[in-house]
Order: sequence, then C-alpha cells, then structure tokens
Amino acid sequence: MTEQTRPAPADAADIAPSSGLRGSVGVAGIVFLVVAAAAPLTAIGGALPVMFAIGNGPGVPAAYLVVAVVLLLFSVGYAAMSRHVVDTGAFYAYVTSGLGRITGSGAASLALLTYTAIQAGIYGLAGATLNSLVTGYGGPDVPWWLWSGLLLLLVALLGYRNIDVGTKVLAVLLVLEVGIVAVVVVAILAQGGADGIDVTSFTPSAFTSGSPGIGVMFAVASFVGFEATAIYGEEARDPKRSVPRATYLAVTLIGVFYALASWAFALAVGSDKVQEAAGKDPAGLVFAVADQYVGGAASDLMQILLVTSLFAALLAFHNAIARYLLSLGRQNSAPAVLGRVHERHGSPHVGSLAQSASAVVLVAAFAVAGADPVLELFTWMSGLATLGVLVLMILVGVAVAAYFARTGVDRRLWHTRVAPVLGTVGLLAVLWLVLDNFTTLIGGSAWLAHAFEALVVLAFAAGAVSAVRRRA
Repeated sequence: MTEQTRPAPADAADIAPSSGLRGSVGVAGIVFLVVAAAAPLTAIGGALPVMFAIGNGPGVPAAYLVVAVVLLLFSVGYAAMSRHVVDTGAFYAYVTSGLGRITGSGAASLALLTYTAIQAGIYGLAGATLNSLVTGYGGPDVPWWLWSGLLLLLVALLGYRNIDVGTKVLAVLLVLEVGIVAVVVVAILAQGGADGIDVTSFTPSAFTSGSPGIGVMFAVASFVGFEATAIYGEEARDPKRSVPRATYLAVTLIGVFYALASWAFALAVGSDKVQEAAGKDPAGLVFAVADQYVGGAASDLMQILLVTSLFAALLAFHNAIARYLLSLGRQNSAPAVLGRVHERHGSPHVGSLAQSASAVVLVAAFAVAGADPVLELFTWMSGLATLGVLVLMILVGVAVAAYFARTGVDRRLWHTRVAPVLGTVGLLAVLWLVLDNFTTLIGGSAWLAHAFEALVVLAFAAGAVSAVRRRA
C-alpha cells in the first residue's frame, strides 16, 4: 500500500504498489459505487418484505438506524486510516498495517470469499428476476442461467474498462432506482398511508417486537459493499479528502434512505398490519403498494428497475474484487500477473478477467446442480457474505486502533481510540445476532449453517497459512 505521510509500520513497508490505476473519481462517484453495491431497490423490493414478515415488523426502520449508527462509529477510525494508507486492498491493507502481514493475508482471503459469494448470489437473483420480467411481458421462458450469463458478459466488458466508464453507468442506474422509490415514498406520506402518519416504527417497543435480531441481520446485509470507499482511493482525485467524506456520506445516505423507505411502506399498509401483510405476500408487497399509491405504471417501472439495480450491484462488486486481486498481485500474495494495469484503460484488466472467470465457474456449478437461483444460490451466498463482511469489519476495527497506538501518526482520541472501539463492540454484538439467527438467514438447515461458518474460518486460515509459508 502507499504510505502517504509518515513512516509505515514494519509489515506495511514492503507492500507499496506501483502506480498505474487511472481515474478521476470524486466524492459523488465513490458514493455512487458504494450505494450501487448496496442495491437500494433490491433491498426494498426483496429483503424489506422478508424483514417485515419474520423480523421485527414495524420496527424494521429502527433496525436500519441502529446498524447505521454502528457503522458510522466504525467509519470514524476507517476514515482516519484512509488518510495514511491508500491501497486498492482496503480492508486487507488496513488489517496488514495494524495487525501484520499474516493476519492481513487471512483478511484478504476472507474478503475475496465474501465478495465473490455475494456477487454469485446476485447473478442468481438477477437471472431469475430478468426471466420473470421477460415472461411477464410475453417473452420466452428460458433457463435463469442464460440471463445470468448475459449479465455476466456485460459486467465483464464494463469492468475491463476504466473506472470512469463504470461510474457513469452506475450513476444513471442509481438515480433511476432511487428516484422511483422516492416517488412512492412521497406518495405514501402525502396520502397519509393506511391509517395516518405515526412514528411507531421508531419506538423501542417496535424495535424489540418480533425477532429484532433478524431485522438487524438483514439490515447489515443491506450495507455489504461498504468497503468500496477506500478501494477506489487510488482512482480518486484527492483520496485524503474524498475517501473520508464519501465514507460518512455513503453510510448516512444508505441508512437514512432505508429507514425512511421502510417506514413509509410500513405506513402504507399500517404499522399494526404490516407484519401480517408481508407474511402473506412477501414477493409482491412492495409492488402492490406502488400500484395502490402511485399507479400500475410505477409498479411496472419498479420491476424493470429492479433488474437494473441488480446489474449495478454486480458491476460494483466486480470492480471491488478486481481491485483486491490487483493489490494481492502487486504484493506477491497472488500471481504477479494480477497486479498488471491496462496501458490504455488504466484498469486492473487481468484481475477483472480473473473475477469474471471465477463468477462463471461458481454460477455454472449451481446451474449444473439444478439449484434454485433465489432460494439457494442467492440466499446461501448472501448469508455467507454477511457473516464474512462482519468478521472483516471487526478485524479492521481492531487493526485501526492498533495501528494508531503503535505509530502515533494521529493522536485524536475520538478518531483513533474511542470511536473504533465502540464501533468494534457494536459489530461484535451484531455478529452475535447473526450467528444466533444464521440458519434463518441462509434459509437452510443447521448443518449448512455450520458448514458456511467453517468456510469463513477456513478462508481466513488459508490466507494466513499462505503468508506464513511465503515468509518462511
């Protein structure tokens, strides 16, 4: 990684990358990339009804705010670290600087597993959603994996190019999907919902009703991709300013957007009736509300934009994984060819191609096995990614505190000690909730949940052992 101001710690000194990535992404561009990975319309159209049904019902908006507060605390140390360490590896780079090469390599291996899993899961959901949309308009009914393959090809083409190209595409798609949700939310509030406007959703009794652990768990899953603010540091105009600002802005926007939208949809049905309504029709609840308060055209548009939302998330995760591979290749933690940057595009083209190939293999494996693209591929991989990203963030929280304690490059108590510790404690509490409800999250059996938990441990161990062998 590139140490920007003061001497790097011992384990960080040997991982300075060669320059090469090109881009001129500003704060807005980085925020687009992060929010696109969060796939707002996917979370509202897909996850929200499930949260209402089996989580804490009308208390879901409060769950989003709780998670946002925890992540904002985490972001304080994360943003402070970004001023001193700029690297496409982000989580991996920060853990390496704070806790050493071996732990950092374990984090890198876990990060690759996490983002590869969530992207593969989204390919399954996107393929099934696109097929349903096409057949709904009288088109042919084809296997879901054909649509997934088409999306994979488009993502591969854009991911191979300069980051500015992908950012422009994501910006357009994101504005459209956020715009349609905003229209529905305004219509609901303007019409007073089903029983008038109330703030029941933000009361402690609503938050603790039902299964708050499941609500918090799904809320965390909605923030996966949060790391991207630092991943694009090398391609930012002014990383010391852009990354911290984009981090705070992205977490705040995502948290407020989800809390406001979920509150409006709860009001649309009625705070006391939303849990029952979501349980009866989880797949159609959001679209039915849009039809009722705005009209059939809005419902149809939301279904179309749901596909573009998924595509935006696919492209965002593709870019993140390609840059992780670039960082590992630069530092000889992976084949050196992955560290190459395209001469004309200034992009991690080899890492992009490798990521596309891994996505083909994983999606093809589920297709050959005859797995359901939503109930198995998407659900299982989303659960695995949620668990993985929580472990990663906890490692980063510890690493940030250790880095500043050892180097003394920043002596601000709140930024380098208090906030990172509070954020890490909050993440540990969320991790406990996820583990306690993990079987529900993946929609599978207990043995499958334990298998995924073991996979997270094995991924970290594999990276750490690889670093030990390289050092020896």
